Amino acid sequence: MLAVLADAPAQERMLRQERLVFEPKFDGIRAIVEVQPGGVSDGVRIWSRLGNDKTAQFLDLVEEFSRFSRSLSHPVLLDGEIVALDDSDSAEPVGFQHLQGRLHRRYSKRRDTAGEVPVAFIAFDLLRDGHEDLRPLPFVDRRARLERRFRRTHSRSLRLIDSVQGDGVRAWERALVEGREGLIAKDPDARYQSGTRSPAWQKLKFVKTEEFVVGGWTEPRQSRHHFGALVVGFFDDGRGVSRGARRVPPPRPTDLNRRQALVGGRPALTYAGQVGSGFTQADLERLAQMLEALEASGSPFADSPRTNERVHWVRPELSVHVKFTEWTLDGVLRNPVYLGLRPDKKDKKDNTVDEVRARPTRPTRPDPDEPRDAMVAQLDDLESQKKRGTLVLPGNVRIPVGNLHKVFWPKLGITKGELVRFYVRISPYLLPAVADRPLVMKRLPNGVDGKAFYQHRAPAELPEGIRVAMIRDAPDKAETEVPYLIGGSLETLLYMAQLAVVSQDPWFSRVPSIEDADQAAFDLDPMPGAPFSRVLAVARWIHDELERLGTPSVPKTSGSGGLHIYMPLPPDAGYEAGMLFCQIVATIVATRHPQAATVERMVKGRPRSTVYIDYLQNMYGKTLATAYSARASEFAGVSTPLTWEEVHEGASSGLNPRDFTIRTVCARLDVVGDLWADLRASTPADLRAALQYAERHRGH
Repeated sequence: MLAVLADAPAQERMLRQERLVFEPKFDGIRAIVEVQPGGVSDGVRIWSRLGNDKTAQFLDLVEEFSRFSRSLSHPVLLDGEIVALDDSDSAEPVGFQHLQGRLHRRYSKRRDTAGEVPVAFIAFDLLRDGHEDLRPLPFVDRRARLERRFRRTHSRSLRLIDSVQGDGVRAWERALVEGREGLIAKDPDARYQSGTRSPAWQKLKFVKTEEFVVGGWTEPRQSRHHFGALVVGFFDDGRGVSRGARRVPPPRPTDLNRRQALVGGRPALTYAGQVGSGFTQADLERLAQMLEALEASGSPFADSPRTNERVHWVRPELSVHVKFTEWTLDGVLRNPVYLGLRPDKKDKKDNTVDEVRARPTRPTRPDPDEPRDAMVAQLDDLESQKKRGTLVLPGNVRIPVGNLHKVFWPKLGITKGELVRFYVRISPYLLPAVADRPLVMKRLPNGVDGKAFYQHRAPAELPEGIRVAMIRDAPDKAETEVPYLIGGSLETLLYMAQLAVVSQDPWFSRVPSIEDADQAAFDLDPMPGAPFSRVLAVARWIHDELERLGTPSVPKTSGSGGLHIYMPLPPDAGYEAGMLFCQIVATIVATRHPQAATVERMVKGRPRSTVYIDYLQNMYGKTLATAYSARASEFAGVSTPLTWEEVHEGASSGLNPRDFTIRTVCARLDVVGDLWADLRASTPADLRAALQYAERHRGH
């Protein structure tokens, strides 16, 4: 069972709900542990949440569980988190990076772990107690059973997570002081849903931000213009940089001479890292002009950092606001994202680093389930060498890749490699949207200006781990089944990108219930004479009708010039039911606004200034590009979820689908989080209400 990421308004509300249970969120490895009674190490097995056996990587924990098992009369199955511990007397949990040295080691027998990072298992759920499956029980009942089994382990390596009902604000403040990632808010009445993300568990994450001083910039790589990354640092006052509510030693070793070093009459900067993401095209252009005016002949850093690309130094007079996940062991920023210029400091020279303000706000991104940075680096190297190679994914899964340097968007200079890197970065958001859904491949081997062809049938030879299912291709051909690729895994996503599949086009149903659509959509397709403001107007009218019906919905850009509006369907709803629902609403809107909207199927019968509301995409086997999918539009658009506030204010705010591209959308997600998750968590549409609504409007 996985948690859903809550947005800022939801976080604020949940912290004040007395019925919810709050637990700290740790930055470790999710683990399922089976413990057999008897005190033998062979009776302990540890699995990751992806089902990989991790027993051999944590033999010290196996030994602790073996001692614990002597108190058991029957086996138990535990859910929890493996975390690294610091060297303090209290052995506090620390970040995931401290675990990385242990993840790829295997030992055939117990060994001395002196000098190795100590770890602990923090239990937060009990899934099986003897032969009894506890997952159908409410969370509070499972928690009570867990406390009886696990509270007195007499080991600092086996711990029970702190759990408190109500008083979320105090739990938040405590987690902040302790340097945790955030909180998990749990519904006390919820059952455990294996293998799925459930709104019964909500992640409330902290965001780390700092102001840093720009000391240089690197030359751009591949198709990026103006500059590649900002080289940033801070003026170290010897007290260290603030993290959360605590003040800690400087992230990099410093001494008195370095702190007092001067460069060109100014204090020297302490290096903090390189910020290469979060920039819009306008940001790149604006910053490039400012950096050019500040260019200097020498480095402003006490120790000049090494960079992958040629670096240009500047006078340290420009401050930028940066979001990041944590400090690395080497004292540099992990996953830094540019948020903007510091307006009150950009013209000042006293640019010291402020304290981090970690507070409830919109999440930065989903949990870093995959080492995406390492995969991006692999792809960068293979593209620069212009040769075929193998991309190594977590779990040692290997995907052959080639022709990464081939240009797919000639006007923009975007290569196939940049497309694949985009899908690596966007994968935590996209994969839940296509999980268990058959995928139709539209392949563009010669780029977006070349000839495209559709492929439904999966290739005969596939890399290991690619999921395929036999699917009936048409509702009236029961005897004909076709092998389809099934979405939801990183290897399938990247394999399709390697095949020059630009967009991810899933069905509206999932295996094994392939006959029953669980989503329906309105596809708003503007005619050549219809501006985007008219698309927004039609979307607002549809939203108004759905609101009257009490139907939740989520809008998104199509990635081209239109919009899609999705709504969840109830279980066992057939394709025809979802299509009929959309047809009713579309027809009402088109009847009320004939100058702006149409449901005319024939293109030649549609007025050139109207927006076609296509409800026929809801037929069995039809597809639309999913949320967070790249598109073959001329501007390399991405189908991007929006809030309804953005749609309703779009005409006045200048909302433009061209603003959401494979080069810009990741930075947006760092701010707004996963808006598409609302679709999966919403109450399904009431299909009977739509029929009654249509009857009331008959003849109007």
